[in-house]
Amino acid sequence: MFTGIIEEVGEVVTAEEGDLRIRARQILTDAKLGDSIAINGVDLTVTEINGDCFAANVMPETYRRSNLGDLKAGDAVNLERSVRPTDRLSGHIVRGVVEGRAIIESFTPEADAVIARFKTPAELLRYMVVKGPVTIDGASLTIIDKTADSFAVSLVQYTQVHTNLLRKPVGASVNIETDIIARDVETLLQSR
Repeated sequence: MFTGIIEEVGEVVTAEEGDLRIRARQILTDAKLGDSIAINGVDLTVTEINGDCFAANVMPETYRRSNLGDLKAGDAVNLERSVRPTDRLSGHIVRGVVEGRAIIESFTPEADAVIARFKTPAELLRYMVVKGPVTIDGASLTIIDKTADSFAVSLVQYTQVHTNLLRKPVGASVNIETDIIARDVETLLQSR
């Protein structure tokens, strides 16, 4: 489980089919083989640590649902270590199980914030509510607007600097994980 509070922006060293290698410093200080690290919101298992780089295997289902297959050497990725039972839950409950992708539609400055709008499939939008949580490339954010085919979040200065979101161009894809509670409630109600 994760919080969606990005700890570090890492750099892709290699991205080959089934194998992803990331350069990072902070998250590797106490990492060990078998640990879970969210890369752009995708929960992956550390399979190798070599200096300031770590490797993770990526399965075909992950490529189908996420933007990890689009990564190339030099790309910036959001990184977060899994939550320990003693940690504060600063963001929201994030499983690291990406449900799909959205496309960056626009970045609009608003005072010291930036409004980011994402074109999103209906099957993801159904679990989004204004003032509710969403995870975008692993970052826990609050939805401020929703239309029939998009949603928007406001990026505060800290998020602008400490995530990869503003490093991406309009038209790029991002990984989306909707609110686990909304999904669970729907599933329980459908069984009635």
